[in-house]
Order: sequence, then structure tokens, then C-alpha cells
Amino acid sequence: MPFSNPQTIIESCHFGMGWHVAEFGVGSGAYTRGILKAIGKNGFVYAVDIQKNLLNRVLREANDAGYANISIVHGDLEQPGGSKLGAESMDAVVVANLLFQARNRSGVAHEVKRVLKPKGKVLVVDWTSSFAGIGPRSEDVVPSAEAEKLFTAAGFTVEKTVNAGEHHYGILFKKV
Repeated sequence: MPFSNPQTIIESCHFGMGWHVAEFGVGSGAYTRGILKAIGKNGFVYAVDIQKNLLNRVLREANDAGYANISIVHGDLEQPGGSKLGAESMDAVVVANLLFQARNRSGVAHEVKRVLKPKGKVLVVDWTSSFAGIGPRSEDVVPSAEAEKLFTAAGFTVEKTVNAGEHHYGILFKKV
């Protein structure tokens, strides 16, 4: 996998049909599309971001593709309750290319824990380095070891690593 392929990454995590999944930091919506395909028409996706314009575009694209099982949520994921989702309401959460942008990374990890059901899963995907023009500034990169430490400190165990392409790492965690 030369670059990050969200569909393949999501498929490798085996999200179940009918699951409720939150995507924290939707960006372009590539992971949202992968989640929608993985969970089927009986599942539901909550796309959460602080940027309203991204949320509106992701919703429009999902609806244009025939998906009605998506809701957008304007929220600040670094704050307690910032996702506006109910406690223990999600089967899984996807945090892709968000950690390098977050200033309160621990806050993000704790918000993931708050919304996940017991034994729920979180997929973390982020940049392995800074790549001269693509990806984050080198000082913003969150190495995989740091992401692992962050999420284990918040109450997760590593379930497996995920091939996320040449420029990204992927870690699937389970809520303890």
C-alpha cells in the first residue's frame, strides 16, 4: 500500500454490520466512506469535527452516494463531552490524521474512551514523519509509540497494528 487507503484500513479492523461508529476529525471524509461501507445500511456514522465546512461536505457526499445513515456533529474533541455523543454509545471510533493537529491529545483519548461501549474499538491512524510538503510539520508528528502510550494511559489495550501505508501507522485499540 504506497499511500494511505482508508477503505482497506477500515476493512482490516472488521467493524461489524450495524455498528455505531464515530469518526473524530472527518477531514476529507475518506474514512467516513470506508466506515459507511463496512457497517452497512443498518449501522450509523457520527462524523465529528470542529470545521463546519468539512462536515457539510462529508454529509453532502454521503447523501449523494445514497447513504442516509450519517449524522454530522460540530464539536471540539479536545474538551470533555466535546463530541456531544452519549457516554458508552459507540461500538468504534476512528481517529485518523487528527493527533498531529490536537493540542490536548489526552483530551481526545479520554473523549474516545467516554463515548465507547465496554470493549469498544478505536482505530488510530496518523503520520509516521514529516514528508517535505505532505503531512504535518516535523514538530507536530505524533510517533506511534507516543500514540500507544497516550491511549494505553487512557484505558485501552492494543489489539493489533494495521498496515496504514508508507507514510502512516495504524493501531487498533480495545477499551479495557
